[in-house]
Amino acid sequence: MAGLITPSSAQAAAAGSEAWSDCPSQHVCFYTGDNGTGDMCAWSQDDDDWWSGAIVCSWASRTRVQSVRNRGTSGAPVSYYTGAKLSGRVGCIASGTQGNLVGNGGAGYYLRSHTWKC
Repeated sequence: MAGLITPSSAQAAAAGSEAWSDCPSQHVCFYTGDNGTGDMCAWSQDDDDWWSGAIVCSWASRTRVQSVRNRGTSGAPVSYYTGAKLSGRVGCIASGTQGNLVGNGGAGYYLRSHTWKC
C-alpha cells in the first residue's frame, strides 16, 4: 500500500521520529523508511511536482518513498506518481490508512507528484 501527500505547506520531520505520529491531521505524509520512519514530507493539497513546484520535498529526487499515511479528514484517497504532472501512477491510499510501499520489489519508489483522488 502506498500514497502521496498534498501540502498547504510542506513539512519535514527528522529521521528517527516516532513512527506515523508526526503526520499532521488533514495531510498525506510520505516517509523514507518503512512504517512511517525516516524523513517525512507532508501535504494537505495536490502537488504536481515535488521537485520544483511551489512546495518542494527536499529529499524526493534522491531518496525513495518507503511508506505513506493518509490522515485526510475529507474521506478522499490519494494517488501518487513517479512523474511530474501526475504521470506514472504507482498507487493509491485510502483515507485513514497507512502502510509500506510493496511494489517495485519492496524497494519503494522515487515519487514526484500526487493528487487527492483515485
